[in-house]
Amino acid sequence: MPGNHHPRRGSMGYSPRKRARAETPHIKNWPSGGDTPKIQGFLGYKAGMTHAFVVDYRPTSTTSGKEVMMPVSVVEAPPIKIAAIRSYKKTIHGLETISEIWCNKLDSELAKRISLPKNKVKENWDFTKNADDIRVLVYTQPKLVTGIPKKVPEIRELRISGGSIDERINYAKEILGKELKIEDVVREGDMLDILAITKGKGFQGHVKRWGVKLLTHKNSKHRRMIGTAGSWHPNWIQQTVPQAGQMGYHQRTEYNKRVLKIGDNGDDITPAGGFPHYGNVRNSYVLIHGSIPGPSKRLISMRDAIRYKRGVKVEKPEITYISSTSKQGV
Repeated sequence: MPGNHHPRRGSMGYSPRKRARAETPHIKNWPSGGDTPKIQGFLGYKAGMTHAFVVDYRPTSTTSGKEVMMPVSVVEAPPIKIAAIRSYKKTIHGLETISEIWCNKLDSELAKRISLPKNKVKENWDFTKNADDIRVLVYTQPKLVTGIPKKVPEIRELRISGGSIDERINYAKEILGKELKIEDVVREGDMLDILAITKGKGFQGHVKRWGVKLLTHKNSKHRRMIGTAGSWHPNWIQQTVPQAGQMGYHQRTEYNKRVLKIGDNGDDITPAGGFPHYGNVRNSYVLIHGSIPGPSKRLISMRDAIRYKRGVKVEKPEITYISSTSKQGV
């Protein structure tokens, strides 16, 4: 008799499926740098989705060179501010902080997020001596965005890559306390990784959470249940058994998303009546090919692509039309 083939349901690579520890996504790994120092990421807020007609830039696509319709995600990206510089050294336990230096002038709203250091000014810039990595602490300016109600900024750490350590330190000194625009970090045609917290769906059952089959109609009392919770021995429920629980509100990463357009005038891409549950885009924005995690208003972290190696070079995608029709069904 042939054995029954019954593949397991759901990937254990995403377990445990519990709520994310924070609404702001955290970046664990960064790609290697280039020849010149630059910041490897940026922050923005998801406004919604629309569609655009773009000349297909993918060389192996069957529609390469032709005009095709693409779904695009809109991320509003107001300028971010550089609050501090932090230096690290490599140890057997990973990166260890050497020291940090803060800007003299910080927004008053930042004090609602963290306790600001009292001694911000340091005349000795040799705090980066023997440093192996340089990073900066940046914070957003949600007060510039009318689509979200929050006013307290989020603070994140972004890596500076490229060049030597001394060149990175000099670059960090130049941008400390200044505003950075999306155009200073990302170019049209670049490939990014998008990190965000997905839409929360609350407590869900076995079938919706794991995709297990419904039990037969002859089953007693329930159908949207698992047939067994496991074997008698070991006499406990194992981690691999699909069970009900939290679904959604997990941190997820979308790899290799192409930047189609970066603009300053939000009226060019805001649909009639505004984006649902968001409103109008009033700051700089980024058009990203495809969908990205999270609902509208969610903070989005953008990072230089860490897995992209195929090398489709795109200087600037050719966009012929961006839809601005109403997304509210009218």
